[in-house]
Amino acid sequence: MAYELHGLLAGNVSIVTGENIKPSYGGDDEAFLRKVITPIYKVIEKEAEKSKNGTAPHSAWCNYDDLNEYFWSPDCFSLGWPMRDDGEFFKSTYNLTREEKVLRKNLEELAKQILLKPGPIGTSFVVSIVFGPSIYWVMFIIAWEGISIMEIFQKDVLYNLSSIFITAAILRLLQSILDLVLNFPGYHRWRFTDVLRNILKVIVSLFWVIVLPLFYVHSFGGAPEIIKTLLSFLHQIKGIPPLYMLAVAVYLLPNLLAAVLSFSQCSDVGLKTRTGTYLDSSYGGHRAACMIYQSIQVCSAPRIYVGRGMHESQFALLKYTLFWVILLAAKFSFSFFFQIKPLVKPTKDIISIRHVDFAWHEFFPNAQNHYGAVFALWAPVLMVCALSPGYVYFMDTQIWYSVFSTLCGGVIGAFDRLGEIRTLSMLRSRFQSLPGAFNTYLVPTDKKRKKRFSLSKRFAEISAGKRSEAAKFAQLWNEVICSFREEDIISDRKGLRPKLLIPIALDMAAQFRGRDSDLWKRICADEYMKCAVIECYESFKNVLNALVVGEAEQRTISVIIKEVENSISKNTLLTNFRMGFLPSLCKKFVELVEILKDANASKRDTVVVLLQDMLEVFTRDMMVNEISELAELNHSSKDTGRQLFAGTDAKPAVLFPPVVTAQWEEQIRRLYLLLTVRESAIEVPTNLEARRRIAFFTNSLFMDMPRAPRVRKMLSFSVLTPYYSEETVYSKNDLEVENEDGVSIIYYLQKIFPDEWNNFMERLDCKKDSEIWEKEENILQLRHWASLRGQTLSRTVRGMMYYRRALKLQAFLDMANEKGNISNKTPGPAKLGEGKPENQNHAIIFTRGEALQTIDMNQDNYLEEALKMRNLLEEFNEDHGVRRPTILGVREHIFTGSVSSLAWFMSNQETSFVTIGQRVLARPLKVRFHYGHPDVFDRIFHITRGGMSKASRGINLSEDIFAGFNSTLRRGNVTHHEYIQVGKGRDVGLNQISLFEAKVACGNGEQTLSRDIYRLGHRFDFFRMLSFYFTTVGFYISSMIVVLTTYAFLYGKLYLSLSGFEAAIVKLARRRGDALKAAIASQSVVQIGLLMTLPMVMEIGLERGFRTALGDFIIMQLQLAPVFFTFSLGTKMHYYGRTLLHGGAKYRATGRGIELTMLLICYKIYGSATPDSTTYGLLSWSMWFLVCSWLFAPFLFNPSGFEWQKIVEDWDDWNKWISNRGGIGVPSNKSWESWWDEEQDHLQHTGLLGLCEIILSLRFFIYQYGIVYHLSVARGDKSIMVYALSWLVIVAVMVILKIVSMGRKRFSADFQLMFRLLKLFLFIGAIVTLGLMFTLLSLTVGDIFVSLLAFLPTAWALIQIAQACRPFVKGIGMWGSVKALARGYEYLMGVIIFAPVAVLAWFPFVSEFQTRLLFNQAFSRGLQIQRILSGGKKNKVKKTVFASGKFLQDNHVGNQPLVEEATAEDINLLAGEEEDSNQDQIEAPKVQQMEERRVTRVRDPRAGKNPQQFKQQTPTGKLVKSAKVGKKHAK
Repeated sequence: MAYELHGLLAGNVSIVTGENIKPSYGGDDEAFLRKVITPIYKVIEKEAEKSKNGTAPHSAWCNYDDLNEYFWSPDCFSLGWPMRDDGEFFKSTYNLTREEKVLRKNLEELAKQILLKPGPIGTSFVVSIVFGPSIYWVMFIIAWEGISIMEIFQKDVLYNLSSIFITAAILRLLQSILDLVLNFPGYHRWRFTDVLRNILKVIVSLFWVIVLPLFYVHSFGGAPEIIKTLLSFLHQIKGIPPLYMLAVAVYLLPNLLAAVLSFSQCSDVGLKTRTGTYLDSSYGGHRAACMIYQSIQVCSAPRIYVGRGMHESQFALLKYTLFWVILLAAKFSFSFFFQIKPLVKPTKDIISIRHVDFAWHEFFPNAQNHYGAVFALWAPVLMVCALSPGYVYFMDTQIWYSVFSTLCGGVIGAFDRLGEIRTLSMLRSRFQSLPGAFNTYLVPTDKKRKKRFSLSKRFAEISAGKRSEAAKFAQLWNEVICSFREEDIISDRKGLRPKLLIPIALDMAAQFRGRDSDLWKRICADEYMKCAVIECYESFKNVLNALVVGEAEQRTISVIIKEVENSISKNTLLTNFRMGFLPSLCKKFVELVEILKDANASKRDTVVVLLQDMLEVFTRDMMVNEISELAELNHSSKDTGRQLFAGTDAKPAVLFPPVVTAQWEEQIRRLYLLLTVRESAIEVPTNLEARRRIAFFTNSLFMDMPRAPRVRKMLSFSVLTPYYSEETVYSKNDLEVENEDGVSIIYYLQKIFPDEWNNFMERLDCKKDSEIWEKEENILQLRHWASLRGQTLSRTVRGMMYYRRALKLQAFLDMANEKGNISNKTPGPAKLGEGKPENQNHAIIFTRGEALQTIDMNQDNYLEEALKMRNLLEEFNEDHGVRRPTILGVREHIFTGSVSSLAWFMSNQETSFVTIGQRVLARPLKVRFHYGHPDVFDRIFHITRGGMSKASRGINLSEDIFAGFNSTLRRGNVTHHEYIQVGKGRDVGLNQISLFEAKVACGNGEQTLSRDIYRLGHRFDFFRMLSFYFTTVGFYISSMIVVLTTYAFLYGKLYLSLSGFEAAIVKLARRRGDALKAAIASQSVVQIGLLMTLPMVMEIGLERGFRTALGDFIIMQLQLAPVFFTFSLGTKMHYYGRTLLHGGAKYRATGRGIELTMLLICYKIYGSATPDSTTYGLLSWSMWFLVCSWLFAPFLFNPSGFEWQKIVEDWDDWNKWISNRGGIGVPSNKSWESWWDEEQDHLQHTGLLGLCEIILSLRFFIYQYGIVYHLSVARGDKSIMVYALSWLVIVAVMVILKIVSMGRKRFSADFQLMFRLLKLFLFIGAIVTLGLMFTLLSLTVGDIFVSLLAFLPTAWALIQIAQACRPFVKGIGMWGSVKALARGYEYLMGVIIFAPVAVLAWFPFVSEFQTRLLFNQAFSRGLQIQRILSGGKKNKVKKTVFASGKFLQDNHVGNQPLVEEATAEDINLLAGEEEDSNQDQIEAPKVQQMEERRVTRVRDPRAGKNPQQFKQQTPTGKLVKSAKVGKKHAK
């Protein structure tokens, strides 16, 4: 290919044909497309089909990375050039069928070069999997032995502590085995060297696991004789055996060598290898050392073409190393003194217990050390501090990271000068410096500016001699203000100059008693007042000169002005004029200016009268001494018999209306504003968005940014916005049509944006709403106004076009207009994988320039920010460390938090992430990636390195971050810049928020299994790896550990209380002291969701003041933000765990909310450490808070969740749904049975994971085993027969259900009476059985209720096991009984969840309180929330449907219990799903969903989003919307 290209460019002649060299695929139309692109496309298409829409296992098909990386290997040369269409690469694609399981030969060769399939994250972080447990083992030894700090370096202590190397060796063996096992699905693709490397790693690890303990044990004098004999060849000497230390040294040598070489950045050198990279000459002396380092790296991971040269400069390394050293020091200190050491004495006390009166049948009553009780005590601490299955990371490190990153981000933001100008008063104090700052950064110059750090940043104020520089700034400023007016965020009649200046100056002059100089000094104290006075005076003269054309009148005015200016120059103004009459003169002048503004010719006589009145006020009232020249003029006018300013028809004295020009109109408008507007300067502008944008723009001019180049020299760029089928502009019908509540879009927007609506009316010069509909032009303006507030794509398009306007302004219109269209033909549908990344990759070919900005279609941009784009692009040429930037990160402003509390919570959370969060990721941690935000890509860099998006279905669900992964792995550098921002819309309703959280959590689950995480984990150094882990998938793993810790804590308490061991511990605690009692009654749950507020508070404090931050924090607590964040935490945990276990398949919930409730109730009944309610409450309050948040947050944050009438309708509809029978063709939203069957689909394909379901279900049997021994009917018997006999209850229930199931099939149709008699006999039999048990077995009423706690979990476990073993259960004919039992559970759980909601809904004040709670921001702004909620019409009742039954049964944290659903005949809504998620319809009529319309819902509407991925928001899998206006299909 290279030879052919060279020949074409050079015009060479072919030695074969004697003609000029021609391209191999030239001449024919679309030859390259048909012969090169299409065959490769077919390969990709076939593999995409094998993915089964992303649900197939990753090892069953080859994704984009596999096919892309094929061309990294020498095997791609087998294709030849021209390409051989009969090669294995293509032949296998055409010939193989989908049923064939043997992979193609070319892909097998591909896998030999690289590790194709995703690797587990646990195997990636090799060092940390050893580091954490080793440190904790050391701390445990110190705490257990009671070693002080001074004793650590003693010989015996050091010997004990040296056992950590054995721990490390064992963990390395575990890591090697995991690496082999978890990558085993791709074994058939491994090369021999890959197999050999993995096996050798296991063998070497096993060798050290054997050798180190043997050498260590041999040093003990009391070692067993067998071991002494085995190691007799060693000579024991005092102290630590030298061979053991030698073995440790050899064991650590590779790691130590790699660490030293890594620190010296040898790994950053491009080595001359088979990859074709080169060795930098500056590192020539280190070639041998670097090759050693690379050899070590290759031994630990496959040799691949990416991940080299990822090390940063030594200064950057020092910064993030220092960050983590301080963090880990604080974390380990806290863990030792507050988590480990306090439990040592209680643990010893528990071990010392010799006799326990067990309350159940104990299988090992004489066991020593009581390991079960010790584990129950330590399990929460271990999970919080150290251990999670397969990973050895630290959940509490996540907490410490939140604290340290918040502090670090706040300090960095302060040094970046964020928040220096956060109010308009701060702006006014520095306004004179703005032109200097503007000229420094936004005006190009040939001078080079050195970057240096400074604690202050001052710019010279523009002096009178530099007005030309101020003019440049004025042009920019005026253009920005014009854009504000066009957006209707400020009024047409309001500028942004400080107001209330002239009225104050008038009052000051009228009341002042003193010298002229003192008055002028007071006026000049305010620079703006001084300018306003001068401007009014000059404008006054200009107006009179323009109006007065009569000769006598002009002479009169000239005399007056001359006298006034003489008095000013001589400081006798207050002496010669009575200033008390100045307000009267001003009043007349204001009337004159108002007439001039309207320019009504019929008011000419009024103008004359006003001029005469002004003259009279001045001459008679204000003048102290008569002016002789003025008196002569008055006498002459009297002699002629003509009044001044009256004139004649032939020769008028006043020119009215005057000649109107744009300059004249602007002057009159400004003069009128200065004289009339009496608003406080602090409140102008009143629109909060306008004030925020002005403050940020002016503040950014004082931040560090590159100097803007000239437009012709700037980097060229394109803006990319994924788009599918959204409409950008509302139609007239869309605006007018009312939903079932009588609320139209235009009505809603008018109430949400009242000030902007008034500004819009003023701009159109309309007094009434009806006037807008009279002109087509006004209607078009109205459609645009509404679309910019309701259709985010419209907002996005306008915002991106601001770049063009800004560049034209900056180039002074010296920019050519380039127009043209590019078309491209594809070999097939562009969308084979995930929609958005496919869209982006396909769109790259239509872009031009050196940079590419990716914009989501829910974003916005502003003109004042577009002016700084040149500065941002210059960052590509700035020094940012070892490597030049390849992705420029940009901060965002979330504009969707203005009405509901949920929108506010989400806005604050997202704002903290896109500001302080990414600030810390970029500096100092150096692990910022791409997160779907408006980042700017180095276009050339990325299109030559696999594109800017990865699009494999399912795997690249969070497609954006993979662009950052890819860039970092290929020696890219991602930076973050906060002097420029764009707007972004986020979710505003709980349904959409949960969908977003589900999407992100599922995406992180797929990331955990991806090759990118695997490679980054291997290639990062230790501290950068920690940053990478805790800021990506580690957060979600920590969320899982939080919930698992809760279960470990409560199941430990359940074991201790039911077994009777807790009573024994409490008895011992009364004798031993408070340490043991405190350990037993401690609470081991951390609400990590609440930590999300820390970055919010810091960022709000930094940018808006800490008093504001404190106020917002308190308001958030009052609005139940902890409930929302806890619910959000559960949502993340659920979907992340679901993706890890089942991939993209549907996942059935496990009743976590109800399960936790039962655990807490059981501990309340049987716990011995909490004898009273107060103690129990202090122990369990956080867990009850967790339960209530998971169960009732969806009701609480639903605006109609506590309205009685709707609750009644919900209950009726839910009863119908759960009672309906399923069958073929019956959808899941119509029948519980259909839905229940759908929920189990994933179990048919999980294979061995079905065994995991069974194992997890076994935990429910502990309830029955422990509780039956506490029943009165047991009579204190602790034999195993009590538990065995208790199963008769389960058997009896199953038999009854089987009889009912069979009776329904055989008798319910033809023998209805017999079926009823059968049920009657069963009922009578149950009553008789209970009576006999009451009489003969001492059964009590309390036993019946307690039995529910015992048998309900057991039955639920049986249901789960039966579902996992569905074929077997069906085979023995018990599936009908299982289904009937499950239906009973659904109904029972529904009643439990519904009952408290119904009770609260009975009281009207609850609904009112909820409305105030949810919409406090709206009430503060005076919005008519109640009217919007109730609609514009009376007697219109919105019908909602209560939660799907599975939520009531399972209530897993990701479900939404109130679904916007209704029948078509009731409110003309249709239930269902759409794949394209269009945004041109009205959402359901609740404020949260209307707010979603306002921000165009952030549920990603881009192409290809698989609705099945996030169908789990409601258990029925429905995302129910309002009907599209004028159409019948669902939205």
